Amino acid sequence: MPSYDSSRARFRLADRHIAVFAHLLDGETPPEELWESLVELQRLGLVGEEGELAPVLRDLLGALADPMVLIQVEVTGEHGPVNHGVVVGQDAVISHDGWPGEEESEYVSIEPNTLVWDLARKVNLHRGEKPEEGAAEVRVTTTMRALDAAFVALEEPGADDDATLALVREALTGADPDLKSPALDQFLELVVSLNATWRITTAWDGTHDGQTSTMIRALAVWDCGPHGYWLREQPEEPIAAGQVGPDSALVLLKSDSGTVWEKITDLLPDREDLSVVDAA
Repeated sequence: MPSYDSSRARFRLADRHIAVFAHLLDGETPPEELWESLVELQRLGLVGEEGELAPVLRDLLGALADPMVLIQVEVTGEHGPVNHGVVVGQDAVISHDGWPGEEESEYVSIEPNTLVWDLARKVNLHRGEKPEEGAAEVRVTTTMRALDAAFVALEEPGADDDATLALVREALTGADPDLKSPALDQFLELVVSLNATWRITTAWDGTHDGQTSTMIRALAVWDCGPHGYWLREQPEEPIAAGQVGPDSALVLLKSDSGTVWEKITDLLPDREDLSVVDAA
């Protein structure tokens, strides 16, 4: 069920409620499959009997109707994928957070200068130890087939920690014979300690070769708990449908929270990158 917290001007809404708003904004009657959602919004007082929209929805619907930048955050952990995001509008920035197993997301307006902080919060970015100056880069290279085999081994029921390690090691060597120690040991530790994987994708209308075009930047990271953050260099984001298969390379680069913070910041366009600013 949708809900509204007037003290913080925050909303809990499902995609079907957002779809109702979209139809009403276009002056359309929502289709029959959305009538129940419409009634729920009317009971909450967000939609009137004649389809009029409550004034408290102004910032939310203004941003959704005319976004300058769309940011998607997908976090996959123990409970499966959870989707979050941010919509940067002309007059408001709307952040939305999902919850595992819940239909609704929480929508709330945030200050533009807190945007990077908000994205870092969504992916649970925490301060860690600073890397040693001049330290060599650490990469682990294998295949997506090996990763899939490792995940299958991790789901083996009834295995204790030692048995699980043995199963994952066997799965990795079977799926990728080229993966040898110490890279094998390193990758084994990363898979077993994996807290979550996440990716952030930003999209906006910019210009390319003098033409308006959708511009996309993306970042994918593994959060491996005690083994820190690892940037997924390959498969490189953004990934198109059908682009990645079992033989695709998987390349992870050891990183740190400071570098990840900088890369999140780099995902955001500057004002001059936005075609709507240039046209104004």
